[in-house]
This record gives sequence, structure tokens and C-alpha cells, in this order.
Amino acid sequence: MKAIDAKGITKSFTKKKYKWPKIWNPEKTVQVAVDHLDLEIEEGEFVGFLGPNGAGKTTFLKILSGIMHPDSGTAKVLGYTPWERKFGYLGQMSMVMGQKNQLWWDLPAIDSYNMLKDVYSIDEKKFKANLEMMVEVLDMKTLITKRLRDMSLGERMKCELAASLLHDPKIIFLDEPTIGLDVVSSQSIRKFLKTVNKEKKCTMILTSHYMGDIEALCNRVVIINKGKKMYDGLLADLKNKYAPERKIEIFLGSLEEKKLFASIKGPKKISESIGIIRVQKDKMGDIVTEVFEKFEPENISISDIDTEEVIAKLFQKK
Repeated sequence: MKAIDAKGITKSFTKKKYKWPKIWNPEKTVQVAVDHLDLEIEEGEFVGFLGPNGAGKTTFLKILSGIMHPDSGTAKVLGYTPWERKFGYLGQMSMVMGQKNQLWWDLPAIDSYNMLKDVYSIDEKKFKANLEMMVEVLDMKTLITKRLRDMSLGERMKCELAASLLHDPKIIFLDEPTIGLDVVSSQSIRKFLKTVNKEKKCTMILTSHYMGDIEALCNRVVIINKGKKMYDGLLADLKNKYAPERKIEIFLGSLEEKKLFASIKGPKKISESIGIIRVQKDKMGDIVTEVFEKFEPENISISDIDTEEVIAKLFQKK
């Protein structure tokens, strides 16, 4: 069953530019944020929603969550038209924005949770079970009694995520949930989201500029630019299509090893004592054999091209 079925969604904004002496009659320009965008997502999917700044990602998520009305187009999310904001829909969705708080700044997190319990009419047994699960998975035992203003950014984000999932939403929109977080906090949140998606079958859409988030959580990605869809499919297929190569990295600890590296045929480079070879996947065999004959295995690393580079190539081709 489709959790999201959006067709032809369009949203534009009018910008005013004030110039002297026509300060009372500003120039008006129309900027299209979302341009006839279609999107279908099945229940339980975890989809990465990518694009450069200003691509229209947040605007589109705000439309699907009911915060904004589109200029045109239709959408059904969990069977509801989101911008009608019916309680049946609002009680089944949640939105987390990495740069905005939904919890009370001067209250302990547990007080905000108790308030949300009443807002969503959450059953006492269900509330306790969900809270206990999230406290354990996110390691929040000492956090829920702290005021939000006394928490670090990573701690606040954990509490925000917990708040958004107390009522067991069927769909959650995640707009940059790990922005500004340290590596440990980011990994903790990724693990938590993966657990919720798997165990509760919660449909999730994630926007992030951190490709580590996308690679760790999403098999499918949707890429937009200037409000238009550029790609919709598997992340693995995107890499195969726009970067059908692999990267071989070799630690070169001596001048002799650097000379050996220079003797390898084909394009290559050295960056801070790391020899880098990029090779087509169908031509890996001969190069890998030569590399392992000349260097110690523990000094060799073979990996796919970074997702950021793949997406950059996609934009260049388009």
C-alpha cells in the first residue's frame, strides 16, 4: 500500500526587491520552489531525499506534512490530503527539523513528553512502553529530567526524536536531523532510526547533507534540483550508472613504495602518502592482482566512489 502518492505538486513564492526611488513599488519576481513533482512511496520505506540548498526539499516536505498548501497538484499521505490537516492524519505523522525545537525550552524533557501524551491521547501503557524503548536505545536515562536549555545539540536532538515518535506515527519526515552533530551522536541517531523503521514499519523520508546518513539508512534515493526530480531509484543503481568505478587506496610508507606505485600503469595520484587509483569495475582484476603483488594487504583499501561525487556527476550530466 502507498504511504505517499503525490502528483504534480507545484509551489512558488513571490519575492519583493526594494530599490530607490521606487521603494513603494518594489519589483516582484516569482521563484518556483517545487515544480510539478511526483512521488510515490510504499509503507515502511526509508527514502533519502537529496538536492542542493534551495532545491525545494524542505518546501516539499512541508506540503506533505500539511504545513503548506501547494499552488497545484494532488497528494494523498496515509489516505489523507495533508493540507486539510485532519486530526486523523496529524495523529499518524510527525516531522523533525534539525534546526527547530518542538519541546519546551525551559522544561525538562519528561514534562514535554507528558504534555504530548495528552495532546495525542496516548494510552498510558503504550506511552510508558515507547518511552522506555527510546530511553534505552538512545541512552537518555539522565537526559529526560534535564531542561532543554541545559542540553548539548546532540542531546536535544535525541529528545526531539523521542518526542516525535511517542505516539507511534506511521510516517515521519526528517529534515536534516543530524545537522551540526558530532560523529558519536550522529551514529546513535542513525542506529535509532534504523531500529524504529525496522521494528515499527514506520515510513521515513530523510533529507541530509551528510552522505553517511543516506548510505547507512536508505536503499532508495530521490534527487531534486530547482524543484524538479532528477533521479528516483536505488542508491546502488545511481552509483553504478554515474560512477562505475572503484577506488583503490594504498598507504605508501617509504620512497621505495612510492616508486613501485609509480610503476603501475594507468591514471593515479598520491595524496599525503596515500596512493589512489580509480579503475572501472570490469577492469578490476588485473590492477588488483598487480597491487597485491607489490604491496602488503593491510596497507590496501578498496571502496566505492563517495556518494557526494556521484551526485555531483549527476548534476553535471543534467
